[in-house]
Amino acid sequence: MGGGVNAPPLRAVIADDQALVRTGFGMILAADGIEVTAEAADGAEAVDAVRRTRPDVVLMDIRMPRMDGIEATRRILGGGADGGSDGTRVIILTTYDLDHYVYAALTAGASGFLLKDVTPEHLVAAVRLIRSGDALLAPTITRRLIERFAHRQESPQTTLRRDLSGLTPRELEVLGLLATGLSNAELAERLFLSPTTVKTHVGRILSKLDLRDRVQAVVLAYESGLVSPGGPAATD
Repeated sequence: MGGGVNAPPLRAVIADDQALVRTGFGMILAADGIEVTAEAADGAEAVDAVRRTRPDVVLMDIRMPRMDGIEATRRILGGGADGGSDGTRVIILTTYDLDHYVYAALTAGASGFLLKDVTPEHLVAAVRLIRSGDALLAPTITRRLIERFAHRQESPQTTLRRDLSGLTPRELEVLGLLATGLSNAELAERLFLSPTTVKTHVGRILSKLDLRDRVQAVVLAYESGLVSPGGPAATD
């Protein structure tokens, strides 16, 4: 089990329109000491469950009746009267890995995107990773995300300067490499830095750009024109 001896139990909400899926995921999480505070059969119930129980993580299906998982994620993470979710993070779980779902989920604020054939061990690890403040994308999802941006027109260079002008040259370099899907360990090896130094750079990037996590950083890197799929990061 993860977490320290005195650490409070990690709390999760499971939102899926199939009861069997909710039960299965609930059993997997409970076996690892993760408390399931509520289950939801649609997006509207998920928003209400988050408002009531204030979980650390939500496992969110996409295709659900009444309100889909994308809109529920948007309301939960957008705050205000609908959700107001300080600290809550969302992992999208779906059988569909189509591009528009990936992009919509990430722009809605989701911190992770996993397919439902994920192993129990990977699911638990993902929930704990997301709770720790990191972000997670399955490798196939990362590739699809990058492919999607390959079909988007690059933003003008003025957009790059406006959005990222507060970053140092080293931070721009780290952001550009992060957007290609490199982990902190891979970044450290590529840049000949210690993992601790890389983590500090990533933290400063997120803080300066007011981003929730690495997923948002990847999206911004492409949308700002810092990175072009298949090409090097732009630094000037």
